[in-house]
Amino acid sequence: MAHSSSTQTLPASPTVPKHVAIIMDGNGRWATSRFLPRVAGHGKGVEAVRAAVEACAARGVEYLTLFAFSSENWRRPADEVSLLMRLFMVALEREVGKMHANGIRLKVVGDLSRFDDKLQQMIDNAERKTAGNTTMTVTICANYGGRWDVMQAVQKMLAARAASGAPVLAGADAFSEDELAQHLAMAYAPEPDLFIRTGGEQRISNFLLWQLAYSELYFTDTYWPDFGADELDKAIASYQQRERRFGRTSAQLVEQAS
Repeated sequence: MAHSSSTQTLPASPTVPKHVAIIMDGNGRWATSRFLPRVAGHGKGVEAVRAAVEACAARGVEYLTLFAFSSENWRRPADEVSLLMRLFMVALEREVGKMHANGIRLKVVGDLSRFDDKLQQMIDNAERKTAGNTTMTVTICANYGGRWDVMQAVQKMLAARAASGAPVLAGADAFSEDELAQHLAMAYAPEPDLFIRTGGEQRISNFLLWQLAYSELYFTDTYWPDFGADELDKAIASYQQRERRFGRTSAQLVEQAS
């Protein structure tokens, strides 16, 4: 594992979160509240992504993960899903060059096999182009689900065992968190320090189920298209007021600080 597990070790608690994960919710409701079609909200949401990337980079966030399309979002009306796919391609065409120029690495994680060949190729090209960048890593979770992530990690772990000649079927104590975690879709990133959900809902909706074990959760009624730098600062300020104990007591934290 390149990064420590919050259940196995005591992670650092940086003043500015190293990794921010966001469920970008409320695009459709933002539009309908303005008597606009839902598609207008999704278009405005793409602009908010650009603003979030810029604001996080300016504040020293190293990893930004955005939940763009869940494995359950296929249940939405077909025309809306089609629009979201087109917006994804347009965003890749318009934004990847700018991200590359600013040293930002782009990753897209999820079950990408369901996307058409053109979109898969665009994703691959974008990842290759930005692979060497180190200023910040922006991850887009597309056709992603937390349960899918754990299941595919288990499958890869067992396949790796078989390839190495190690026993595939063994007692439960023969497997470790580290062995599984290295096969998660975002094994390249630390666990999120701060999770944000916009739009007023207060649930994690099958997002990063493994990785959010000790993340600080922040919910806001602000719809995603209105979530700008000021709203990000409010979320970070809330995070900075949290006592991150990771299973310890407050007294232990005081003793450690003294």
